Amino acid sequence: MLKKVVMIGAISLLFLAGPLMGNAFAQTAAAVPAADTGDTAFMLISAALVLLMTPGLAFFYGGFVRSRNILNTLMMSFVLMAIVGVTWILWGYSLSFAPGLPFIGGLQWFGLNGVGLETQGYLPHLPYEDALKAADPKYADVVSYAGTIPHQAFMIYQAMFAIITPALISGALVERMSFRAYCLFVLLWSTFVYAPLDHMVWAKGGFLGLYGGLGALDFAGGTVVHISSGISALVAAIVLGPRRTHPDRLSPPHNVPFILLGAGLLWFGWFGFNAGSALTVASGTSGDLTTNLATTAFVATNTSAAAGALMWLILEAVLRGKPTAVGAATGAVAGLVGITPAAGFVTPLSAILIGFITAFVCFYAVSFKHKLQIDDALDTYPVHGVGGTVGAILTAIFATTQVNGAGKDGVLRGNFGELGVELIAIAVAYAIAGVGTWIILKVIDATVGLRVKEEAELQGLDINEHGEEGYNSEFGDRPT
Repeated sequence: MLKKVVMIGAISLLFLAGPLMGNAFAQTAAAVPAADTGDTAFMLISAALVLLMTPGLAFFYGGFVRSRNILNTLMMSFVLMAIVGVTWILWGYSLSFAPGLPFIGGLQWFGLNGVGLETQGYLPHLPYEDALKAADPKYADVVSYAGTIPHQAFMIYQAMFAIITPALISGALVERMSFRAYCLFVLLWSTFVYAPLDHMVWAKGGFLGLYGGLGALDFAGGTVVHISSGISALVAAIVLGPRRTHPDRLSPPHNVPFILLGAGLLWFGWFGFNAGSALTVASGTSGDLTTNLATTAFVATNTSAAAGALMWLILEAVLRGKPTAVGAATGAVAGLVGITPAAGFVTPLSAILIGFITAFVCFYAVSFKHKLQIDDALDTYPVHGVGGTVGAILTAIFATTQVNGAGKDGVLRGNFGELGVELIAIAVAYAIAGVGTWIILKVIDATVGLRVKEEAELQGLDINEHGEEGYNSEFGDRPT
């Protein structure tokens, strides 16, 4: 049944793509608008840094699981580079960023039809822009997403976000989900959950965004990436059910150096994630102040990560007697998650507070999750879901137009309404991700099934799902 569905889908895509191929190839022959070489280089490097986060996440997650599941856990991240790397080109980018409805983009950019090397003019004028400009002169017509770089450079940068976001969910699913079911899940999730949220927050005319929407502040993905993956991970862990060994026979992390390596790669790649979201290295002005959002976001990112790691280590030392390497890595990731929506809107001192507060809340969220005995195996919701939620709320509190004139002031600057806007955005993200994930998993369970057999789970998913061994000695002495 699944083979028939895949074959029919592939044939349908070929037929749909056929009429568009001429335009897609013809775009290379059109006049190429000038792009800023510095901004373009910066964005391509940032895209590469964000892609590096996916292997970093693979090692971070892989270090936590049993040795017999290391390859399967690594593959749950690596396979996203293949699946979303193709679907983003075909329909993902169009659904996320093409002009369309407030809740979803259109399909006019299917297969990157019309997405070339142009820097300006690919977004239509919408009526609300006249009202925005009349109310505040800082709002100009939005004719592109990044006016100094090629359209395809912006597209491929956003592709890297689309790749790592569903990979985050895998932390709740490890050691028990069928790899075939997982691949089908991320294909559907990235299409029906990620793309609508992406469009609502970051696309022109999106329901939640700054241009024609409610005005939620999300600089680099607190709502789109972390809240959506976090709540999806929680729902998935509940629907999938606990591992056979949970909670009585859980094993400690099998490779703590992998965890530290993964956290280091995530920290490094996060500079592309947050600083790259400025979309330019150029300086600007906000009133009488000179601003540079890439620098601001870079500094805020490192500061919050450091504060998060420090807070987690202090909590462990005071409450448990010994600061741990796993705690340092987890605290740093919590700080990075918390600063993601705020990176381009807050000062360095605010970034310290965001890192401290986010790590503090996430520390207790992890403990509370264990009391509930929900088998979110690698704490995806307590770190990414809770951390993203806290980060979004703190963005509404600490944001200032002295840092980013295109943003808004927060509660501490007298704009109490922004907190309400962020809470609405958080609620929408929870609803779409939670309900969407539940429906997708139920459909998959009713068709191909979600879990591996009990025998395969106990023996290990590496040998059963992939026919390989992460460490040859583990299965080398077993009879065939």
